[in-house]
Amino acid sequence: MTQSLTQSLTQSLAQRELIDGFGRRVDYVRLSVTDRCDFRCVYCMAEDMTFLPRADILSLEELHRVARVFVALGVKRIRLTGGEPLVRPGIEKLAGWIAAEPGLDELTLTTNAGRLASKAAALRAAGVRRLNISLDSLDEARFHALTRTGKLADVLAGIQAARDAGFERIRLNSVIMRGRNEDEVLGLTAFALDNNLDIAFIEEMPLGAIDEHSRAEMFVSSDELRATLAQRYTLVPATDSTAGPSRYWHVAGAANRVGFISPHSHNFCHLCNRVRVTVEGRLLLCLGNEHSVDLKPLLRDYPDDDQPVMAAIVAAMDNKPERHHFRVDDDSEQLVRFMNMTGG
Repeated sequence: MTQSLTQSLTQSLAQRELIDGFGRRVDYVRLSVTDRCDFRCVYCMAEDMTFLPRADILSLEELHRVARVFVALGVKRIRLTGGEPLVRPGIEKLAGWIAAEPGLDELTLTTNAGRLASKAAALRAAGVRRLNISLDSLDEARFHALTRTGKLADVLAGIQAARDAGFERIRLNSVIMRGRNEDEVLGLTAFALDNNLDIAFIEEMPLGAIDEHSRAEMFVSSDELRATLAQRYTLVPATDSTAGPSRYWHVAGAANRVGFISPHSHNFCHLCNRVRVTVEGRLLLCLGNEHSVDLKPLLRDYPDDDQPVMAAIVAAMDNKPERHHFRVDDDSEQLVRFMNMTGG
């Protein structure tokens, strides 16, 4: 194939929008930079984990190339995820490369904030605009029990460093489980509002086989959490929206938002505008299904030609499922793939 023909095909593909078989436009990618994490949160990972060999994961340059290809295909928002992205050496450099891509509207990052204190300023300077920070408890002993290895003081220092660095928005993510931390919903919300942060409460997702607790028995719905918050706060439905699945509410008298991510009780699949790419180069078309395409061979077999990668991504849109089928009442109904392998 001549170079001019290759360029013509690449430009033709790049002019296509990513539209799936149900008419949903995909303009948001969650790009995992590592499957490794320095925490072992009970709802996310097993205590004893086996991670990918380093030879199997995409290099920083390959991750940048994936991002560049998606932007060429009309993607406007990219979120860097893990695992824990801040354990990946060179994360600041990668963020800078991606943020500089013409056509990208927003680069964001999800973190447990355990290492954020030393990296917040560099990430903001690199072009990361917003952060999502996991925080499930404000009690030091409980926080350690939920994360198994995390230190609350490190996370709080990371949150303060992020505030000082001037990110446009910072959102706390809290997974609420009955008998573990549902009594902290009001306290976590007060902490967020006092520190000019958004907060989102997340229903636990059945990804990966765990034996630490019963997901069905510990499930707390978003409706129940909203009723708890109504005891103290007046919640007004927000008219603004983001690229993600959160449904936001404004607290009367406060500038910040309270969100709910409800994969069980309020399925949001009809609005899905995103796909995920794992650090081993697997394009996941749905959080709750295994429909996927392996991009790594194309990245490595065609190092100087983006057309095969673009073509594979465009073709994959026809296989994006209509919805997931998470069940809250059956612990046996889950994917074997852990969240750290899924990518945020």
